[in-house]
Amino acid sequence: MNTLHNEKTDWLPGKSWIAFIFATLAILWFAHAVAFFPHEYAHAFTAWILGWKSNPLALNYGNADLANVLIQIQMDENVNYAPIFSSGHGHQAGFIALAGLLIGNLIITYPLSLWSFYYGKRRNRKYLLYFSYWLCVASVGNLIDYVPVRTFGKSGDMYTLAKGFNISPWGICSTLGVLFILILLHFLILFAPEALQIISPQSAARRVVTAILTSGALFGFYGAVGLLQDSETSHIISKVSIFLLIPVSLALGVWLTERKRKSQLS
Repeated sequence: MNTLHNEKTDWLPGKSWIAFIFATLAILWFAHAVAFFPHEYAHAFTAWILGWKSNPLALNYGNADLANVLIQIQMDENVNYAPIFSSGHGHQAGFIALAGLLIGNLIITYPLSLWSFYYGKRRNRKYLLYFSYWLCVASVGNLIDYVPVRTFGKSGDMYTLAKGFNISPWGICSTLGVLFILILLHFLILFAPEALQIISPQSAARRVVTAILTSGALFGFYGAVGLLQDSETSHIISKVSIFLLIPVSLALGVWLTERKRKSQLS
């Protein structure tokens, strides 16, 4: 009979529900921030390299209120796109807008999350495993909450990208959108089921709770942002994300995780 890797529960959140809840909340917050700041700095450094920003570290940091500290709701790259367009450098504006997703998340935080997860697996570092899992959630969430969720808005990064390169939102969806959906499917079907049983090998309840939080994060927190856009298409995408994709992804995640576990134990 085969046994799962690291079946022994040797970390505190694996033994205590209170520790599990507090560790999850703290790691969720930290993972979101780790995915957020490379995104914004990628915008800022790209603008600086292209000569449109004097200080790449000068973001709009916002106020020190609770919502901004928790989810950085007031922060952005602090790039003025108007003079870039007015000087005839729309392509540069488009690339600056794209850099957050392309460099910050697709090139930096998403591969980093996968590498650190499997490094943690080899070294049996459970906290690193758990953080890396949520960093992967945040990275994938950042990809899909721009494409397709925000793609049809009349302001923001995707609007600037479409304007800068003179392409339609549908053109963005048919290129970046296809790639991001494939990444999402890889996460849901392959990565998450394996990761959940490595993180919580002895607790089906913790695996289910983590699956619930994962679906809520991906399709509730990140997927719902289209409701804030001035676009009916974005509103529809977010409603589909909330009311259809949350329950479907949750059911799929729990089923795949437990199915994989049973197959490895048999």
